[in-house]
Amino acid sequence: MESLVGLHPAWQALLATLFTWFMTAAGASLVFMTGKSRAMNINMDGMLGFAAGIMIAASFWSLLAPALVMAGEQTTHAWLPVAAGFLFGGGFLWGVDKVLPHLHLGEPREAAEGIQTHWRRSTLLVLAITLHNIPEGLAVGVAFGAAASGLPEATLPAAIALAIGIGIQNFPEGMAVSLPLRREGMSVRKSFWYGQLSGVVEPVAAVLGAVVVLTSQIILPFALSFAAGAMIFVVVEELIPESQRGGDTDISTIGVMIGFALMMILDVAFG
Repeated sequence: MESLVGLHPAWQALLATLFTWFMTAAGASLVFMTGKSRAMNINMDGMLGFAAGIMIAASFWSLLAPALVMAGEQTTHAWLPVAAGFLFGGGFLWGVDKVLPHLHLGEPREAAEGIQTHWRRSTLLVLAITLHNIPEGLAVGVAFGAAASGLPEATLPAAIALAIGIGIQNFPEGMAVSLPLRREGMSVRKSFWYGQLSGVVEPVAAVLGAVVVLTSQIILPFALSFAAGAMIFVVVEELIPESQRGGDTDISTIGVMIGFALMMILDVAFG
C-alpha cells in the first residue's frame, strides 16, 4: 500500500489493474495443466458464481454505498444521481452488448450477439469476457480517483480492496476463456494467449475512469454508481446464466454466496 501513496491516481489505477490483468493471465495459465473432465466443468460453474458474488458485493460496498453518502452531502435528493448513474451504467453495457460482436460460453457460433461478422468463434469468445472487464476496470479507476478527492467515504485502502477483489474474480474469468478454447481444439499456447488477452481492457478503462472523476468531485456519485450499474448488468446478463448452464445450480449458488462474503469482508476490513 505504501508504494501507491503519493502516486497520481491514474498511475495507482494502472498499477492496480495490471495486478488484475496478471490474475486473468494466472487463471488462463491453468490450461497448461488441466484436463477436460466433467469435474472441471462443475468447478467452472462454481468459479463463475464466485466471480458474480464478488461483483455484486463490490457494486454495493465499494461503489453504491459511498456514492449515496457523497450524494447526500451535495443534495437533499441523494438517490437521484445514484439511481441515474446506476441505470446509465447498465444502459451503457446494454448498448455495448448490442453492438460488440461476442459469443457466450457453450453457445453455437450462430448464437453470436452484436453486429454480425465473420470473425472466428475464438475471437467472439474472447470479446465476451472482454466485455465483462470493461466495468471492472472502470470501477477500479473510479475508486482510485475518488480516493484522491479527500472525501472520507472514499479511501485508498478501500480502492485497493476493490482491486484485490476484482483480481481474485479475474482468475476464474481467465479460465473461462482459455479452457473452452482448448476443449475446442485450439493449441495450449493460443488458448492461454487469448485467455490473458481478455484482461487487457481493464488498465485502459481504469485510467480513463480515474482521469474522468478527477475533473470534478460533483460527478463522483454518478461515476461510482455508473460503474456499479455496469457491473450488475454483466452479472445478471452473463455471469449468473453462464454459471448455471452446467445444470448444477447448487455449486454456482454457493460460489455466489462465498464470493459476496469475501468481497464484503475485504471492503469492510480495508475500508
